[in-house]
Amino acid sequence: MAGKHSKPRDPSTTYKVLGWAVLVVAVLSFVGFLAVGANGPEDPTLGGIRGFGETAFQVVPAGGGTAGQYCALLASTEEQRARGLMGRRDLAGFDAMVFVFDADSSGGFYMRNVPVGLSIAWFGADGRFVSAADMASCPDRDGCPTYSPTRPYRQAIEVLRGDLGKLGIAEGSVLTVGGACRR
Repeated sequence: MAGKHSKPRDPSTTYKVLGWAVLVVAVLSFVGFLAVGANGPEDPTLGGIRGFGETAFQVVPAGGGTAGQYCALLASTEEQRARGLMGRRDLAGFDAMVFVFDADSSGGFYMRNVPVGLSIAWFGADGRFVSAADMASCPDRDGCPTYSPTRPYRQAIEVLRGDLGKLGIAEGSVLTVGGACRR
């Protein structure tokens, strides 16, 4: 009695099947990644900085026009305002850091332990631009210069040095702070 013998498989068929299997797994993995990622934050670069909140803000440029909509780190407590961007080289994906005060203030800002230059703009209780300054980085030591506005303010915004114009901030601009960031 003769035994049944199977025909040997063509190796190219095995590689084709294996190639299709790898492709199917890769496509399913990508679809799964998209489905899981859809449950994450809309802008994963906005991870925040421990100890700070976030807030939306608008800037109406001098002379009117369309207000720009932005998202900032929020420093609204004495501790947060004192810490500011110490030790940071970036804004963690945010457009700025906004400092909010409960009453008019005339105190200056300093750059101790801030490794990058920043620009600051101060705004009154009515949201109107008060003044601005470019601030030089300063190591963690005594004697760092203090930067002060020309008159009392209620809010201040810090950005990387030279970036105030990107937000439409200049003499005559108006700032509104509050609400959830739109992403």
